[in-house]
Amino acid sequence: MNSKKIKTIFRELALENIFVIDASIPKNLYTSIDLSETNNALQSFDNSSSTAWEIYITNYLRLKNKKVAFGGYLEKRNIYNRSSYFNNQNPETERNIHIGLDLWVEAETPVLSAFNGEIHSYKDNTNFGDYGPTIILQHELNGFVFYTLYGHLSRESLIGLKVGAKVRQGDVIAKLGDAEVNGDYAPHLHFQIIIDLQDNEGDYPGVCSLKDLDFYKENTINPEIVLGL
Repeated sequence: MNSKKIKTIFRELALENIFVIDASIPKNLYTSIDLSETNNALQSFDNSSSTAWEIYITNYLRLKNKKVAFGGYLEKRNIYNRSSYFNNQNPETERNIHIGLDLWVEAETPVLSAFNGEIHSYKDNTNFGDYGPTIILQHELNGFVFYTLYGHLSRESLIGLKVGAKVRQGDVIAKLGDAEVNGDYAPHLHFQIIIDLQDNEGDYPGVCSLKDLDFYKENTINPEIVLGL
């Protein structure tokens, strides 16, 4: 199936009003947020501190009178500079372009399966700045197999999981973790739609380098389109 047809399928899915976090929070209480390197407001606090990030996002939501802040697909960010896991000092291969959607909301918020499918794999990715607990689901739609990744979960979310277990769209599959377990970030869900998982299990790059951007733009789908944001 060619890339154009795949993207058309996902645009059509937006009509289903899909949720990946607590469906009791209506989407009119979501607001976009800019966490790119061009946002000068991010220079007003210590970007290496998850506590400072949580204060910034909480204040942002209070100012907007909203519950969820979302954004980040293909966004170039400075936050990854704090972690050697991403920052190798080479401008060509440094990973600082975000290739998923972040939904910033309180820890312990329920995380929902975006589609019918099954548990493909799961893992606690414990590198500093990494996903922390992560679940990957496998889905099939009109004969097309693809994957969704849910990162920055609570450790309890991984207990009792079984590879191959079926999930239904809207099922609670996890809860969000806090900075102690989620890679040291303000609480949020990293949600990613992946076409070819490339034999990965429990992990897949959520941040890429400029050198690899063209590949990841083709191998991931903008989740904002699917969620109707």
